[in-house]
Amino acid sequence: MNNPVDIVIYHNPACGTSRNTLAMIRNAGVEPHVIEYLKTPPSRALLQQLIARMGLSVREVVREKGTPFAELGLSDPDLTEEQLLDAMLEHPILINRPIVVSPLGVRLCRPSETVLDILPQGQQGAFAKEDGEVVVDANGRRV
Repeated sequence: MNNPVDIVIYHNPACGTSRNTLAMIRNAGVEPHVIEYLKTPPSRALLQQLIARMGLSVREVVREKGTPFAELGLSDPDLTEEQLLDAMLEHPILINRPIVVSPLGVRLCRPSETVLDILPQGQQGAFAKEDGEVVVDANGRRV
């Protein structure tokens, strides 16, 4: 019997790490709720809740690469978490990805195989990332 598992991924289809994470969720036989957060960003309250549930600081969830991080001066150590949240809400590309919510917890899945720690169901077969790196063997075990 296959119990439905409720998993949400805050996904950016342009991001290889996000695509690999989504593929590993599907390789566990789960079709997650996919939220393209650039099109449908989380509310401030939800973003704060996700960050708290990950056990990270707001600064640890701000993405630098490929974002207006530098132009906005976000490396300034004097910026408060509230100011960083403001920037993330104004520019959702600053929200690092992918964030996965499962019954076993919430994780920023970087690297993508971090998702394996919070999937209630095991992998149903081998899995290799887009770059060819094998992360799950033919028996569904993490390599």
